[in-house]
Amino acid sequence: MNEMNNEHVTLSLGPASEQRPVLMRGPADMAELLPYLLGFYPDDSIVAVGLQGPDLHQGGVIRADLPASPADWPAAAEETAALLVALSERHGSRPLEVLLYLCQDRVTAHAPPAVGELRPLADQLRAAFGRRGVAVKESLCVSDGRWWSFLCRREGCCDPAGNPVRRGPDPGPAAAAATVAGLVPRGSRKAIVGALAPVGPPADAAQRGALARAEPLAGSVSREQGLALLEQAFAEFAAGARELDEERAARLLFALRDRLTRDRGVEFVRPAELAPAERLWRFLARRAVPPYEGCAVAPLTLLAWASWVAGDTATARVVLGHVLRLSPGYLLAELLYESMNDGMSPGALLSAVEAQRRRREERTAAARRGVGSGPATDDGPGAPPGAERAPDGEPGPRSGSTGGARRRRRGGRRKGGSAAAAPTSTPTSTPAPAPDDQGPGGPDRSGEPGSAGRPRGSVALIPAPGRGPAAGARPTRGVRLGRVGACASAAVRSGTGLHRCRGARQAVRGARRAH
Repeated sequence: MNEMNNEHVTLSLGPASEQRPVLMRGPADMAELLPYLLGFYPDDSIVAVGLQGPDLHQGGVIRADLPASPADWPAAAEETAALLVALSERHGSRPLEVLLYLCQDRVTAHAPPAVGELRPLADQLRAAFGRRGVAVKESLCVSDGRWWSFLCRREGCCDPAGNPVRRGPDPGPAAAAATVAGLVPRGSRKAIVGALAPVGPPADAAQRGALARAEPLAGSVSREQGLALLEQAFAEFAAGARELDEERAARLLFALRDRLTRDRGVEFVRPAELAPAERLWRFLARRAVPPYEGCAVAPLTLLAWASWVAGDTATARVVLGHVLRLSPGYLLAELLYESMNDGMSPGALLSAVEAQRRRREERTAAARRGVGSGPATDDGPGAPPGAERAPDGEPGPRSGSTGGARRRRRGGRRKGGSAAAAPTSTPTSTPAPAPDDQGPGGPDRSGEPGSAGRPRGSVALIPAPGRGPAAGARPTRGVRLGRVGACASAAVRSGTGLHRCRGARQAVRGARRAH
């Protein structure tokens, strides 16, 4: 079909990759291996895979949302090419060649194949990489279980109906090798996010009523009460529970808007705690029914963190992307995402979290013995008494105050505001969209907690143009590499908690470029 049919491309996939490399022998293998590269089935996506070195082994991997409007395609092509080159240079050297995928299923069964509509975008991507000295090795359209090559232009060479991604019930040799290397797709992005949707009728009505009753009381709930509520709920789930009553679920959802209460949930990642923690976060996220969808941000972020520690990087990425759609700029989600995308392992951040937890437990034990005066629920090492509550990961009013000041999202100025660390009952009906996957850099491909070192093949998941808070306001933040990851590294070295990453807060606010 084209020159790739006569050459092998080495893909270093999974923890066993150095001993068992996966070879792609042509476009058919390339199409079948796509979900193994990402850990999930992409939909409405642009995917670019850099090829490094004389053996053309896998380098960086970029996934971006496919822009809905063709007017945004040129910008998407330029951004994808620029970020893949920047990512590759950050982790070694420029890619010699690139593999491209455009993924979009047809809306209806009778619609024409997507390959015709997407061909201009494929040409724009090829030109964008060419301007950077990177040749396109292969460019595929993947749609409805079939693939087409954009590089095949000979009459009668390719079936207009496309080629099946899988020719039989069993995976092909390349996919089987990827499975042996430890890679198993988790399903599509839409399916992963769909499983976290708020509960529907009839349960939603009772939960909505409980949230409406809990909201006006949220400001009078102290941090200590919120922490006690969280600890009790987790203890019940650790003992086998799978749900809370509506009233407690509502109170806990509002309590998790406090940054330090939420950060207590970050600590529930010891081996025996991961499964019950994931059940609790999933349960709570699904109880954030309309119009309280914003209450799902904290439990979803905690779910992503627990999934990452458990080795399920694909779910963590998709869930974090969903969080950033609900709440663009949610700092803990950005910290986790950019730590993953900068090549950190979950074990690096886990060590900081565990050190923070041990210090807190030691303070609690000392307080019970009557030794020392530091509170067990303070703001971390060196925190002043009366530390501020911070809903949504942002600085906020002091706990227990009646007329505290609330910092604006950007900058250090303050303005008067309510003391309640609770969300409004009328969030925007259409949250400012953010990409399902965004952020620069690349993940730890081992998927093993505690593993160290950078991956050979990094993945960056970035937004499409025009999909952020203010289209056209700023260039995409995908080109910002490693700034929050550097803060996370500093947190690991110093042993401070994740919420003490002041430098990351400034970097995120000062360098935000999503649009």
